[in-house]
Amino acid sequence: MNRITALIADDEPLLREHLRAQLGKLWPGLDVVADARNGREAVELFDAHQPDIAFLDVHMPGLNGIEAARALARRAQIVFITAYEQYAVQAFEQGAIDYLVKPVDPARLADTVQRLQERLGAGVGAGSAAPDAMLDTVLERMASELRQRVPARAWLQWIKASSGSRMRLIPVEQVAYLRADSKYTTVVWDDGQALIRKSIRELADELDPERFVQIHRSAIVNLHYVREVVRGMNETADVHLRGYAEVLPVSRSYLHHFRQM
Repeated sequence: MNRITALIADDEPLLREHLRAQLGKLWPGLDVVADARNGREAVELFDAHQPDIAFLDVHMPGLNGIEAARALARRAQIVFITAYEQYAVQAFEQGAIDYLVKPVDPARLADTVQRLQERLGAGVGAGSAAPDAMLDTVLERMASELRQRVPARAWLQWIKASSGSRMRLIPVEQVAYLRADSKYTTVVWDDGQALIRKSIRELADELDPERFVQIHRSAIVNLHYVREVVRGMNETADVHLRGYAEVLPVSRSYLHHFRQM
C-alpha cells in the first residue's frame, strides 16, 4: 500500500508542531513530509514533495492559505485551519473542502482524519470530493470574505536600485516584471533594467497582489502590462507583455491567476 503524505502550512511554529503531534497519534501511518511558514513556501514545498494532503492556515503573511489552495487545487486534499468558523462552513459541509477551527479540537481532527482516509481509500487522490466548479466557487467566495476582513495595508510604492554612489527610485507602477537572479532580482521597467539586493520572495510579499502576481518561482509580472496569456501543454502557459519582446513562462502552480481572465 502506498504511503499517504501531508504538508502543514502555518506561520506559528507551535501550532505546526501541535498539529503534527496530534496527527501522529490519530494517524500513525501518515507521513508529514514538509512544514511551511507561509502560503508561498507551501506552494514551493508542495511542488517539491507532491503530498496527498495539505493542511493550510487561512491567515498567513504574503500568500494566504486560500491563495495557496487555489494554486494546489485538484492536486491534493485540502484542509483549512482557521480561527473563523464562518468561512464557507456550508460549502465545507457539502464536501467541497474540510476545515479545522483553532485551537484544533482532537475530536474534530479525528473526524477530519476519518474523512480523509475514506476519500483516499476510495481512490479520490487529488483535489476534493466536490466538482471542480464548486471548489473554485468556494475558494473565490472565501478569498472575497478574507479580503473584506483583512485591513488594507500599505504596499510597496518605490523600488530602490543602487549603482555605485547613486540610487534610483523606480515607481512600482512602471515595473513590467521582476526576475530572480541568484540572490538578487532583476527589475525591468519602462526606462531599463536594474539589479537589486532583494529576493523575489521578499518582493512578492511587499507588492500589491491586485497588480502584481507571481507566475513562476523566479518571476513576478505586473498585470497591467500583460497583453495575452497563451495556454500550453501540461497546465503551463506563456505571458506576452505589451511593449516587451520577452515571453515569460507560467508554471502550473501559478496558472490559477489566469483561469478566469
